[in-house]
Amino acid sequence: MGLSREPELRRAELASDPLEQFRSWFAEAAKALDAPEAVALATASPAAAPSVRMVLLKDFDERGLVFYSHYTSRKGRELEANPQAALLFHWRPLGRQVRVEGRVERLPGEESDAYFATRPRDAQLGAAASRQSEPLGSRAELNARLGEVEGALGGPVPRPPTWGGYLVVPEAWEFWQHRASRLHDRFRYVRKRGGGWSVSRLFP
Repeated sequence: MGLSREPELRRAELASDPLEQFRSWFAEAAKALDAPEAVALATASPAAAPSVRMVLLKDFDERGLVFYSHYTSRKGRELEANPQAALLFHWRPLGRQVRVEGRVERLPGEESDAYFATRPRDAQLGAAASRQSEPLGSRAELNARLGEVEGALGGPVPRPPTWGGYLVVPEAWEFWQHRASRLHDRFRYVRKRGGGWSVSRLFP
């Protein structure tokens, strides 16, 4: 009887397109969380050594999911050598997770320019000053570098050539609904060769 009262995700309730399902869940997450766009991004080196970190989802559409970073960072170097990634959204108040797997492409420069122009000036200066993932001797060194960059620019901050957007093109999605029994509901979408998606329920 307790099981019947648990949140349940049914196949009949799922959209046929995973993007539409994600849009619906993301909208609900936006009402329940301060930062529904926070997502874990996993990449791997050419030797298959994994690494993971949190990034912010900045856009999503029919092409895929977008985030921004330094091309020269650890994630950027790994994506250059091995352009595959996995994303994980965890929306605990809703008892939901969404997993995405796929290839990764750089966004066109004009798209990265357009987004960079919307960032606060401090964030623009930070992107220009940071050598992301490289060793840093002290906070004072970072502050000094930031001051140098700000003094040299004065006016608008151009997008650094080593910074820009990435597009994750999904090959698979998984939608996960928590159940207190631990018999969670999991549905996986896999892209078909001829177009469209196949959907399977997975064991919890």
